[in-house]
Amino acid sequence: MRLKNKPWALPLIEANPQYVVTEPQQYRGKWQERFSQDQPLLIEIGMGKGRFITEMARRDPEHNYIGIEVQSTATGIALKKQLEAQLPNLQLVCGDGGDLTEMFAPGEVAGIFLNFSDPWPKKRHAKRRLTYKTFLKQYQTVIAETGHLEFKTDNRGLFEYSLASMNNYGMVFDQVWLDLHDSEEAVDNVMTEYEEKFSKKGQPIYKVTAHFAK
Repeated sequence: MRLKNKPWALPLIEANPQYVVTEPQQYRGKWQERFSQDQPLLIEIGMGKGRFITEMARRDPEHNYIGIEVQSTATGIALKKQLEAQLPNLQLVCGDGGDLTEMFAPGEVAGIFLNFSDPWPKKRHAKRRLTYKTFLKQYQTVIAETGHLEFKTDNRGLFEYSLASMNNYGMVFDQVWLDLHDSEEAVDNVMTEYEEKFSKKGQPIYKVTAHFAK
């Protein structure tokens, strides 16, 4: 979802380089330098306003987290959350997560979160979907052998497409939820802003966790 540009966002990002990276390629293979402790690294591609990644980092101090977002306004909103929380295990990236292999070294990441990604419903745009095979190949490169991919969406068409794409790529499904909020998993589920909005309307939330076959 494209947010209206806020003129304060870029100056705020530029004033806080301790929390936001704008040239992520410089840290390829060296991301642990950005954190106070060397811990397994989990990333969210398309963090939006940062509710999910901030809460995950707050709840789980034994992992390091990176939220990636191309929109400066959304990154600025997420940064405000981090400036208030000042979590030592959270970093933000304002940039395009389209080529993760330029940002992360092979095996550098312990897991990837894809939350409510753009469904790109038209067939001619399938290659832009974050579960398309070329993206899966990137994930496989940067994720460690013991790592995982977690995908949530409210779009059934995108979910069905993603399951087929992952299956065709040879991924192994750990668990699939067709109505996440009506399951035991809902107890510890961390919601995005978008997720809360649509789940309140009764829209089922779909989720899959999977890993790459060794």
